[in-house]
Amino acid sequence: GAGLAAGVVGLDVDRDVYRVGVDDGSPYADAVEAEPALTLVSADRASLGTTADLIVHDDGRGGGVVAVATDTRKGEAAAAEFREAVEAHNERLMAAETNETAAFPLSVTLRYVTRGGSLPDTSLGGTEDEVGTDDGSADGDEADGDAGGSGDGSTNGGDGGTGDVDDGGDGTDGNGEDDALAVPSIGGGLGGGAFGGDSVGAPGSITPPFPFASLVLAFVFLVPMNFIVQAYGSSVLDERTNRRGEPLLVTPLAPVDIVAGKTLPYVAVAVGITALIAGLVGGGVVSVLAILPIAATFLAATFVGAVFARSFKELTFVTVAVSVLLTSYAFVPAIFTNVTPVALISPLTLVVFDLQGEAVSLGEFLFATTPTALASVLLFGLGLGVYREEDLFTQKPVGRKFLDALAARLYGVGEGVRRPPATGIAARVPERLRGVGAVAFLTACTVPFVFVAELLAVAVLFALPVSVSIPVLLVTIAFIEEVAKSVHLYAGFERGVFARTDRVALAVGLASGLGFFVAEKATAVVQAIGLTELYVGRAAFGSVAGVAGLSPALLVALFLAPLVVHGFTTAVTAVGASRNRTYYAGTLVVATLLHAAYNVGVLGIHG
Repeated sequence: GAGLAAGVVGLDVDRDVYRVGVDDGSPYADAVEAEPALTLVSADRASLGTTADLIVHDDGRGGGVVAVATDTRKGEAAAAEFREAVEAHNERLMAAETNETAAFPLSVTLRYVTRGGSLPDTSLGGTEDEVGTDDGSADGDEADGDAGGSGDGSTNGGDGGTGDVDDGGDGTDGNGEDDALAVPSIGGGLGGGAFGGDSVGAPGSITPPFPFASLVLAFVFLVPMNFIVQAYGSSVLDERTNRRGEPLLVTPLAPVDIVAGKTLPYVAVAVGITALIAGLVGGGVVSVLAILPIAATFLAATFVGAVFARSFKELTFVTVAVSVLLTSYAFVPAIFTNVTPVALISPLTLVVFDLQGEAVSLGEFLFATTPTALASVLLFGLGLGVYREEDLFTQKPVGRKFLDALAARLYGVGEGVRRPPATGIAARVPERLRGVGAVAFLTACTVPFVFVAELLAVAVLFALPVSVSIPVLLVTIAFIEEVAKSVHLYAGFERGVFARTDRVALAVGLASGLGFFVAEKATAVVQAIGLTELYVGRAAFGSVAGVAGLSPALLVALFLAPLVVHGFTTAVTAVGASRNRTYYAGTLVVATLLHAAYNVGVLGIHG
C-alpha cells in the first residue's frame, strides 16, 4: 500500500528538508517558497533548533539582514541551500526584467578553442571595456556576508550581472561558419543545465557546452556492431555444432585462410554500414577509419567466444559480455571529449572530433586506434590456436580451451617435453632459444591488452579523489600486468609444454619479464598526447613521466628497474605455476603486492 501510494502521489526526498524562519513581509519569503528543499516558517513563531534550522531577521540597524543557523551540519546545509535559493531567485527576477540591458549590463562572448590552442587578444573584437571582465560578478559573491543578497534583486543580490553569451549553440563553430554539430545547444530545450552549455546567467552559472549531440551520433556507429557480431558468432558456432566446418579442415587451406574467408564479409558489412551512417550524420573518412578497429575488435572477441563456447547459451553470454565491455571502453572515455586527454584512449573520441569539425593529428589517431587494432589481431590469433578438430568439435570447458589456445603458441622447454617441428620464422631460431623466445614474444603480444585495460582503469578512476583512485589503481595495474606475464606460463606447465622444474620456471619467468619490458617501452607514446599530465596517468605510466631534470645515473636506474621487477615477479609466479593452480594463485598475489610496492616507489620519485 505504501509503495502504491508513493507511486501515485510522488516521492521527493529533497522536498521540505530545511525549515527557514522569515518575516511574512520580507523579500526573502518568495525565495524560500520557490525552493522545494526549504519550508517557510513565520519568524515570529520560529525557534532556532526546534521549529527552524535557519532564521532570517533584520540586523536592527536598518542596514541589512542577518541569517542565523543552528550550530550543526544540518544548519550549515540549510544556510548553503538558503544562499543558493536567494541567488536563483535574483536570477529569475533579473531574467524577467523587460530592460535586458539594465538587468544584465555585462555581456560576455565565449569562444571555445581546442585544448592547448591559442586565441589572439583581438579575436573577440572591441576594446577591453567592450569585451568585459570578471568585475561584474564581484559584488554579488561578497553580498552582505550573511544572507547572500536581497530578495528584490536590487543591490546585494546574488552574482553580478551577466548578459548574452554566444557559446556556439546556434549551430556555428564560433567563427561564423556553419557547423550544426560543433556545439550542440541543449541548455534550454533538453533539460537545462543537465548537460552544461548554459548561456545566460551569472558568471558562475555559465558552463561549457557538452557535446551531447555528437556523442549520441557517435554512439549510433556502435549500435549495428551488436547485430553484426550476433550473426557472425552464430555462424561460427553453427558450423561447430553441426560439424559443417569439418570438411574445411581437411582441405589444403590453412586455418587463417578459412577464418579470413568467414570474417571478411562481415568486415565489409561493418564498413559499409559505418560509411552509410557517416554520410547521414555528417561524418567523414576519420569517422569510418576510427570505427574500423572497433568493429574488428568486436568480431575478433566474438570469434574467440564462438570457438570457446560449447552452446548457443554460452555464446549469448559471451557476446553480451563483449558488447557491454567494448561499448563501455569506446563510449565512456568519449564522454570526456574536450575535457581531458584520457578521452583519446577511445576511437569514438575521434568520431566526436570529426562530427564537431575539429582536426585530428596523426599521433592522436594512432594512439586511439592502435591498441584496439592490435588487440583484434591478437584475439584472432588466440582463436586460431584452437581452430583444430580436437578443440572445435569437443565439449571442453571454456577455461581448458583458453589454456589450449595459449599453449599452442608455445614451444617446449626442458627435458622430456614434446617439441613439434618448427615452421616459418621459428625454424630460423636456434632450438635452445625457441622455447624462451616464444615465451617472450607471447608476453609482448599481451601488452596491447594490458595497455587497453590500464587505460580503461585510468578512465574509470581519474574522476575519483586521489586518496581513493591512486591506491586502487596501483594494485589494479600490478595485477593486470602480473596476470598478462604469467597466465601463458601456467598454460605451458599445465599442458606439458614446459618441464615442471625450478630451472625451467626461472628461465621462462625471466624470458616473460624481458618480453614484457621490451614491449612496455612502446607505451611512451602516452607522453605525446599528454596523458601523463593527469595524476592517475603518472601512476599508471610512471616510467615515461616526470623524468626531466633527473641525473643520468638515476635515469639509467629508472630505465632498468622495470626489467628487474618484471623478471623477479614473473619468476616468482612461474615457480608457483610449475607446481599447481593453488600455488600459482598464491604466488600471483605475492607478485602483485611486490609490483604494487614498486609502483608506489616510482610514483614517489616522479611525483
